[in-house]
Amino acid sequence: MKSQHWYHWDGATLVLRVKVQPRSGSNEIIGVTGDTLRVRLQAPPTNGKANQALLVMLAATFSVPKRNVTIRHGHGSRIKTVIVAQPLTVPDALLAHIGLTNARSASKTYK
Repeated sequence: MKSQHWYHWDGATLVLRVKVQPRSGSNEIIGVTGDTLRVRLQAPPTNGKANQALLVMLAATFSVPKRNVTIRHGHGSRIKTVIVAQPLTVPDALLAHIGLTNARSASKTYK
């Protein structure tokens, strides 16, 4: 049986298990499905374009510089382990899942 934990905290660092759907019609966080946070990206999965789009999107989502978001595992896979160092904002849709209540909210659709 798979773990149902799509995130965990390592001190002030948020570790996410993300499933990316490249070449989608929009850039958005879809929500949590099983043990992954599902994300749609317009970028194709070639030459690291989808990975870069994911880093930019998550940096904006959690109000951190892009350098604070890294892919730990899964560079060539749709399932990735992503590190967000010291996130300042959590989208409303994820607050309950992450267990935060005192965070500013952020829009879930990005351009």
